[in-house]
Amino acid sequence: MRRIFSISSLLNKGSIQRRVSNKYLINAIRPYSEDLSSPKSPGPLLQYRKLVEQGRLQHDPYQERVALALENLLGRLEQYEKEMEDYHIKLAEWEKNRETERRKLLMEEAELNQRGDLWTSVNKRKSELLERWSFRRKSEDIEPGVGKWVSYLNREKKLDSLVGRHPTAPPAPKGLYIYGNVGSGKTMLMDMFYSATEGIVKHRQRFHFHEAMLKINEAMHKLWKNQVEEKSIQSSLSSWIMNLPFDMKAKEWLAAEERYKQEFQMKNILPAVADKFLVDRQAGERGASILCFDEIQAVDVFAIVALSGIVSRLLSTGTVLVSTSNRAPKDLNQDGMQREIFLKFVNKLEKHCEIILVGSEVDYRRQIAQRSVDKVHYFWPLDGTALKEFEKMWCQVINRAGGEVTSNTVPVMFGRTLEVPQSCNGVARFTFDYLCGRPVGAADYIAVAKSHHTVFISDIPVMSMRIRDKARRFITLIDELYNHHCCLFCSAATSIDDLFQGTEEGTLFDLESFQFETETEGAKLRRDVLAEGSVSSGGAPAGITSMLSGQEEMFAFRRAVSRLIEMQTPLYLEGVRSLHPYFQRKHQSFKNCSYSASTVHHQVSH
Repeated sequence: MRRIFSISSLLNKGSIQRRVSNKYLINAIRPYSEDLSSPKSPGPLLQYRKLVEQGRLQHDPYQERVALALENLLGRLEQYEKEMEDYHIKLAEWEKNRETERRKLLMEEAELNQRGDLWTSVNKRKSELLERWSFRRKSEDIEPGVGKWVSYLNREKKLDSLVGRHPTAPPAPKGLYIYGNVGSGKTMLMDMFYSATEGIVKHRQRFHFHEAMLKINEAMHKLWKNQVEEKSIQSSLSSWIMNLPFDMKAKEWLAAEERYKQEFQMKNILPAVADKFLVDRQAGERGASILCFDEIQAVDVFAIVALSGIVSRLLSTGTVLVSTSNRAPKDLNQDGMQREIFLKFVNKLEKHCEIILVGSEVDYRRQIAQRSVDKVHYFWPLDGTALKEFEKMWCQVINRAGGEVTSNTVPVMFGRTLEVPQSCNGVARFTFDYLCGRPVGAADYIAVAKSHHTVFISDIPVMSMRIRDKARRFITLIDELYNHHCCLFCSAATSIDDLFQGTEEGTLFDLESFQFETETEGAKLRRDVLAEGSVSSGGAPAGITSMLSGQEEMFAFRRAVSRLIEMQTPLYLEGVRSLHPYFQRKHQSFKNCSYSASTVHHQVSH
């Protein structure tokens, strides 16, 4: 049966154009806020109950239980923020004193070096170490750097006695790991909590799984590149060493000791990424840290190794984690990859987070879509009538955009770019094969979603095993368009519910999507990380097995269908103007030109 979805009836009633009157207007899944800069938001439990009273949400005891747990966590965070501010004051003073004393010790050793006495001392330490060496190796068999290692550890021991050990951080309140079925309200509740932490906790980050993995990958690449880059002795000498009253030999020794300290601290790259990237502290700022992580998955070895290293580090250093997933922690790794690393990760989660189930079997996205006056923006099947309506919609949106349709290029992570074949003032058009039939991935989709508030995708086929790799890319594409709150128009071969019902056999695993991001620059960073995680060495793609079970794929398919349905609802469309990055960037300029925010809002609502 052929159906063509239109929203002319909604436009006639003006329901799309009206300004959202309630600050936290939401559909069943996501909060749509008109003003995200409010100094302090209501707590998640108050937000939830208010929306139920207004009839915007149907009461669900599971959701209310999670909202209460988040409310209790929010209450504990106010005190924890104060405790962490005091802790960071003590830590800053300790770090300053320790660095001062460390440089004094280095200078004393440099003086000995200049007199030629230091090398005798180092050789004596080497001899003492060799005498205790259980395998009675010959001195020429000792690995390079043992002398520096002993010197470094002895210096650290002296510093502990001079300055004292690292200050102890206050115990962090337990975070929450929220899991449940597709459309059960997990992300909605987490986002309510995140908005309520504004003005309470300074250091906050919210990531979806795809974006987090890409940013982790990018940050690791930068750190790795800096670590392995060869530099001359002269270029590596810091200013404080150059200004010391020593000869060049002593200065070179000091520079070598400094480099060794950095290499020692950088040996585990994942904690370094956690410290410098995910927490995102600004210089001089103090306080607690919150990480909200949507849709945690363990789809490949890289995800397991990266999540384990980074999340473990953050939890160990006092960051409070609030995350969502379709699965309980112990069920994330269905294929048993890197079991030892994975179990350590699960133990850390269970120690630092309350594990809570949103047990509802209802997909609230689908429920609210059924209450809508009409379905919108999705045209099927691929016949003359549907395609005419799709083309008509494209022309209407472009006419309202008021610009010329041209090709455009958008920047992508890792120094790449993506060409947009048809683009006009935040509106873009692609074919399914252009976005999902080539070796592109989440980084490209994030770039498209951030740059365009409205996206047209034509010629979407029925998904089957025969095009399994394309189906996975399409799911990732929908995830990112949804996460960035884009307005989406589709022309497809079948209805949303039947989109992933194909049964044709085909390829089982898409290797390129796991490798191309870093191979573009020849970095092969994932392979290096996998090797560090005791994964099969050599780095060949053949060493990576199929990471995504059939059951895991079904979760992803169901999520994509649920999100496609929600993206057709009036409430989702009302949120495009206030939530999409394009309008947030252009808000001020839209006020001062004919292509106003209200015009664009009207445009994306057609």
